[in-house]
Amino acid sequence: MSQQAAMSFLTNIARAAFGLGVGATLVSSSLYTVDGGERAVLFDRFRGVLDETIGEGTHFRVPWLQEPYTFDIRTRPHTFSSISGTKDLQMVNLTLRVLSRPDVIHLPKIFKTLGLEYDEKVLPSIGNEVLKAVVAQFNADQLLTERPHVSALVRDSLVRRARDFNIVLDDVAITHLSYGAEFSKAVEQKQVAQQEAERSKFVVAKAEQERRAAIIRAEGESEAAKLISDATAGAGMSLIELRRIEASREIAATLAKTPNVAYLPGGKNLLLGLNPNMAPAR
Repeated sequence: MSQQAAMSFLTNIARAAFGLGVGATLVSSSLYTVDGGERAVLFDRFRGVLDETIGEGTHFRVPWLQEPYTFDIRTRPHTFSSISGTKDLQMVNLTLRVLSRPDVIHLPKIFKTLGLEYDEKVLPSIGNEVLKAVVAQFNADQLLTERPHVSALVRDSLVRRARDFNIVLDDVAITHLSYGAEFSKAVEQKQVAQQEAERSKFVVAKAEQERRAAIIRAEGESEAAKLISDATAGAGMSLIELRRIEASREIAATLAKTPNVAYLPGGKNLLLGLNPNMAPAR
């Protein structure tokens, strides 16, 4: 009897343990957790995707019948490039960076139409479409001179297109812009030609200024000669003699201030420069 009782006791324990295991498994499979920065949608095998968006925390579901799918609703960066043609038929390589997140209210619709990788399916496609449409409105050089205007057009158009897919764009920016080799060479040649033209303008302007200065100088000399001629004609040789005397006075005054100049008696006003380091001869 004791052996049968022991076997019965062990059997009951095994059944209890099995029941507890099954119960724990059912409880575990009936609960799921939505982490911070995430939202979930619930797929029901009979009703399909439920219209309710499930927030953060631990929630109950019917095992096997319902399956949760979580979305990261935090803003994420995406970068993609596009080769587009300008209005003047030049090819331009642009790189666009966007910060996107899903519209939380429409997560069930996003899951139905696009799935969990909605951004990888939508953003490169609409980004290339918008870039090509906007760039085609400008010439190649306008993309640089009017870059803020171009960026604003790209941002507004892309935000509208993304809203059609229930995607919110927090920021859109053109991070890189480069031209083809032929256009870059043409721009370089144009810059060289402009520099040469500016240099030629400077040379022409300088020559014109020199010509004007020569004319003014010649007119001044002609006027001075005319005045001297008129004065000589009116006063005779006395004016010339007066100018000679004034010049002699200025020379004499200058020489008088020089210590190494001496007058030799009987030397017909001959001036002799003496070395201040040499003693005078006796």
